[in-house]
Amino acid sequence: MGFYRDTGVVLRLQKLGEADRIVTFLTHRHGKVRAVAKGVRRTSSKFGARLEPFGHVDLQLHTGRTLDIVTQVQTLDAFGGGLTVDYPRYTAGCALLETADRLTSEEGEPARDLFLLLVGALRGLAGGTRDPYLVLDAFLLRAMVIAGWAPAITECARCGREGAPYHRRFSVPAGGAVCEGCRPSGAVVPSEPTWRLLEALRDGDWTTAEDTDGAARRDSAGLVAAHLQWHLERTLRSLPLVDRRGAVPRVDLGGGIAVGVDGEDDPDADRAGPDVEPSGGPLRPEPGVAL
Repeated sequence: MGFYRDTGVVLRLQKLGEADRIVTFLTHRHGKVRAVAKGVRRTSSKFGARLEPFGHVDLQLHTGRTLDIVTQVQTLDAFGGGLTVDYPRYTAGCALLETADRLTSEEGEPARDLFLLLVGALRGLAGGTRDPYLVLDAFLLRAMVIAGWAPAITECARCGREGAPYHRRFSVPAGGAVCEGCRPSGAVVPSEPTWRLLEALRDGDWTTAEDTDGAARRDSAGLVAAHLQWHLERTLRSLPLVDRRGAVPRVDLGGGIAVGVDGEDDPDADRAGPDVEPSGGPLRPEPGVAL
């Protein structure tokens, strides 16, 4: 039993009793932490307003038997103020928080790289200088790199052969880009701008990323979301709320996604995943790492 300090980002809140909350943090040194904030739902609470989603805070906690207890909170960055007034940025931010929560299933396991990436992504969203959807997709791609699920982009996911500069097809179950000799049925055919955007988002090349058109951005968003949810083995509830201002394919984790499926010379085209219907919504999501 004792006290410890850390910095963290508030991921989500749960009501507890009449006046308390269970707050889930992603912290710098202790990974995901669930702690009780006593009395924060009362209007007289001294730090209730500091424990809201998107908050980047300095914490003091007391070790408890089952859940730790928040004893002090100081705000470092109030990202929520800049996000809650802008619906696209707010929904993208919700997808960031949910993804970080899902990728840290074990409490107390260090997740420093993911924490820094999350802080950088929230800072990029709140700053208003980056396209929120590019920030979201860049975060999802880099979070998968940290988790060990990064999709292959320039090399074949199965045999490792380099593309020239890219392979033609992408398969979520296979792990990303696949060459003609390794391609499974249902592999999709992204455009070259889509491949360039995926590589740029993974590598932080914002000059290239911001120079892409809407079609490449929508297709890359579909591929990134499908790849992440395939590995999570569940959908992210926040992704359908992200308004990308255009048709984005819905993900069918049991079949596939349609991003330029090549049926003219593909003998397996009739066995590919079902076409996905376009919708007005999206898919069915200290210093930080600069995005």
